[in-house]
Amino acid sequence: MENGTTTSRRTWNFKENEKLVSVSDLTVRSVLNKLRCCIDPADTRPIIPLGHGDPSAFPCFRTTPIAEDAVSDAVRSANFNCYSSTVGILPARRAVAEYLSQDLPYKLSPDDIYLTIGCGQAIEILLNALARPNANILLPTPGFPYYEAWGGFTQMEMRHFNLLPEKEWEVDINAVESLADENTVAMVIINPGNPCGNVYSEQHLKKVAEMARKLGILVIFDEVYAHLAFGSKPFVPMGIFGSIAPVITLGSISKRWIVPGWRLGWLVTNDPNGILKEHGVIDSIMGYLNISSDPATFIQGAIPQILQETKDDFFSKIVNMLREDADICYERIKDIPCITCPSKPQGSMFVMVQLHLNLLEDIEDDLDFCAKLAREESMLILPGVAVGLKNWLRITFACEPSYLEDGFQRLTAFYQRHAKKQ
Repeated sequence: MENGTTTSRRTWNFKENEKLVSVSDLTVRSVLNKLRCCIDPADTRPIIPLGHGDPSAFPCFRTTPIAEDAVSDAVRSANFNCYSSTVGILPARRAVAEYLSQDLPYKLSPDDIYLTIGCGQAIEILLNALARPNANILLPTPGFPYYEAWGGFTQMEMRHFNLLPEKEWEVDINAVESLADENTVAMVIINPGNPCGNVYSEQHLKKVAEMARKLGILVIFDEVYAHLAFGSKPFVPMGIFGSIAPVITLGSISKRWIVPGWRLGWLVTNDPNGILKEHGVIDSIMGYLNISSDPATFIQGAIPQILQETKDDFFSKIVNMLREDADICYERIKDIPCITCPSKPQGSMFVMVQLHLNLLEDIEDDLDFCAKLAREESMLILPGVAVGLKNWLRITFACEPSYLEDGFQRLTAFYQRHAKKQ
């Protein structure tokens, strides 16, 4: 007996949520956490973090002082210690509407803007709002696994269309049309691309919009890497085609301002024809917002100052650094025979490379490659299986150039150690 009760085992009525456990295995965070556990604690070298898109730890990628001052001013004002409204405070929504309208042929209203806890919550809200019995959603392969996780959790059927590496990762339009049916609610487009580092042309995006109209589906346009384009193609927002088919844009300040920890994003309805409201999607979004959390009010309070006062030279500096890092990455990849890159990255912070297992010994697949790389070289790269493309790798090039050079030296040493003997 212990405290008057028997110590014998009894049956309890609670247990794990198996669905939640299984879908969480799909996230970048989950995979990278497992890889970090492989790192040898006896290795005194700095870890080379080429697995996720967060260069904020590097001094050269520090955000603009204007953003830091805006947050400080918002806190010290004592005007933003209150709860937020469900959709976000009006000054912040107005500022986001004005900021995004600069690139559109029409003006957004604050009523088109819903502020979220980063872009991740925007994905969560939207997929829950669209979920209904028998609904399916079209996702890109490779893609961002957060869509897979929430699609699985909401029990929507997920159908996958290919991005074509030989065509700079363009959408396989014919495949999308063959996948869609009367239960298809939406398709996801990520531009600039995560994980591929591609940037879509205006002509290609117009084809996507026309196809969506033909199929009767909305386009979920993830532009969290908006304006981080440094190749021959400029960034084009999908919202310019909102009059062809309804577009819901997901974005945030996380990447352009290099502040992913501030957790301020938005969900935006680009729908001048009012189709989303007519079909109840706005009501569903509001319903989910009413039972979820809001971004910190003081961050919302800082948004007008951040969006209106950040200078172009800060943005140019970030894009130029990403271009230089992408150039280094692309050239160093050519020196390692077991990986090849189908196209030079033109945007975001990533590049996808194909892994040639036939040139390696004792490597089973991309996950095994990344686990052994972490253990032997204290270097993190994301296995392609995490983004839907087995035996590929996603390499992040957004970091200090010295880390990138060191990383490729370690990757070369790893290849030489595991190269198949001739």
